[in-house]
This record gives sequence, structure tokens and C-alpha cells, in this order.
Amino acid sequence: MEFKKLELSQESNWFKRTIRSKHTHKSILFIAIGAIGGFLYFYLTEGKNMDIITSKDVLNSALFGGFIGFFITNSPCARGRC
Repeated sequence: MEFKKLELSQESNWFKRTIRSKHTHKSILFIAIGAIGGFLYFYLTEGKNMDIITSKDVLNSALFGGFIGFFITNSPCARGRC
């Protein structure tokens, strides 16, 4: 009887695997694109000058756009689980 030698390698920790995954990179990219898109949508639809816009308005629109980008990449249908 012949046996093959089983070689076990240590896995890196969860944080490193998550950060290095392609899905995480895709999510971060879509969140950034969504945040920029949210701000541009706010800026172009409101018709306000930059000196009138408050930081709260910018933050709200960027957070909403970032959430939309996050939802696009992490929804069940985006991951093939519909």
C-alpha cells in the first residue's frame, strides 16, 4: 500500500483574506464610484453654487451614493443567489 504525504499549509487570518479578495476590491470601487456619483447628482440637480452648499449636504449625498454602490455589489442578486 502506498500513501501520499499530506501537506497542510496555514491559512492567513480572516482579515487578510477578506481585504485581499477580489470581491472586497470590487465593493470598495463601487462604493467610491457611488459616492462620487451621489455628489455629482446632488450638485447637478440642486443648481446651487459651491459656496452655498454645506458639508452636511455633500456628506449625505455621498453616503447615499456609497450605499447604492455597496448594495449593487452585495445584494443577493448580484452574488448569484436570486
